[in-house]
Amino acid sequence: MTPERTAIESAAAIGGLSSHFMLDPATYATGAELGFPGMSFYVGGRGGALGDVGADVVTAAFVFFHPDNIADGWAQAASAMGRIEAAEAFAACSHRWAREHLPADLDTARLAELVGKITAAASPAGAPLFAAWRALPEPEDAPALALHRMNVLRELRGGLHGCAVLASGLAPEQALAVRTPYMAALFGWPEPGDASAFQPAWDQAEAATNVAMARAFDVLSETERTEFVGLSAQALAGAS
Repeated sequence: MTPERTAIESAAAIGGLSSHFMLDPATYATGAELGFPGMSFYVGGRGGALGDVGADVVTAAFVFFHPDNIADGWAQAASAMGRIEAAEAFAACSHRWAREHLPADLDTARLAELVGKITAAASPAGAPLFAAWRALPEPEDAPALALHRMNVLRELRGGLHGCAVLASGLAPEQALAVRTPYMAALFGWPEPGDASAFQPAWDQAEAATNVAMARAFDVLSETERTEFVGLSAQALAGAS
């Protein structure tokens, strides 16, 4: 399997697996217990890996969120705990979710090993959240480590996709209207209208994302790339 085909075939798993813990009610119950109001655990937890930076820096890294949405969540999160501490608490929710929900027959140790090779060698250029999450402490057990590293890889793809979207000429809210219009309100944007006119530019951005991501898979052999695609797809399909 070529690096670009690997990028295409693994996109759904890279983008989708971590979303399970991010959308899990248990994650936000933990956030509430820790003192995070509303959805600020997501902003403070995900963005906290960047450190004690301004809200504009977090907006720049998140790409697709309305700046006011980030500013509010970032300010609220500051009342709960320190930035890196928040990121570690958010990561701990992913570790708990992985232990409870990844399929029992998944070779999580091998998935973690393969993803670790990818993330260790990948360039952080254009992906600040990838660089920040890569620097966080890693868990020791295989299920948690596999998801932790998949989330780091998600931030790499997300950063590169954000760059590709902006280079295509789309505004963040236009890209969101194409891909996930039902998420517009959560991201702080008005309900989108017909986005069909933006589809060609979004397709161009997605293709450019796969080209950019392909470089990260050069570190794996052809056999390892095929194995990574299979294991990541198994993880996504079997997640409960």
